[in-house]
Amino acid sequence: MTVAATLLLVTGCTVWRLGEARSLARASEPFQQQPAAPALHLLVLGDSTGVGTGASAPAFSVAGLLGTSYPRLAIENRSRDGARFVELPSQLSGAVQPSAGWDLILISAGGNDVIRGTDSAALAQAIDRSFAEARARLAPGGQLLVQAPGNVGHAPFFLAPVSMLMNGRAAELHAIVRTAAARHGVTVIDMARPPEQDPFVQRPELNASDGLHPSDAGYRVWHDELLAQTDLRARLAVAR
Repeated sequence: MTVAATLLLVTGCTVWRLGEARSLARASEPFQQQPAAPALHLLVLGDSTGVGTGASAPAFSVAGLLGTSYPRLAIENRSRDGARFVELPSQLSGAVQPSAGWDLILISAGGNDVIRGTDSAALAQAIDRSFAEARARLAPGGQLLVQAPGNVGHAPFFLAPVSMLMNGRAAELHAIVRTAAARHGVTVIDMARPPEQDPFVQRPELNASDGLHPSDAGYRVWHDELLAQTDLRARLAVAR
């Protein structure tokens, strides 16, 4: 069986969408900025949602939207397409840490663990390690945030019954994230919604052409939820 046929069987998606997802990943580039006199330092770790895959340009990713609004916010983005939680410590170790530590670390990950069926015990261990190591790199008073995907099975990329399997795995991911976040003092941005309240179900334009990643408008929703569910607006005010 070919790789494409295997993926088709596992995910219940179309061959066209597989190709489109690969194309978007190849074209993706993480947004970064290094102002001359930064007021704050942000590190972004994660997968394609941290990169901004599906956006028409890096500036329309979550990191890009933050950078545009806060030009004195230094942003280093180590996110990589296809990354799972187990890979985040290596992303962290590759970052150039400010002398006082990071003011903010944003983790945007979990989708690949859901899709690829990471064992729950291994996932819990990877999340716990990622949170612990990230917290150790924060500046005094710094904040660690995690924004995992919502109900992954709601993405048009998946067809029933695989979509139901993906939602079950996503619920497990969310439970593990919440437990580890409470233990490590991590701020969680909750993206999970029932279908009748999920904007990505109600507004198809929020999905990119592959039916898996957010579009420009979709990343705007992620960005707005990040600000609405946290005190980031107040923290970032000095970086305008």
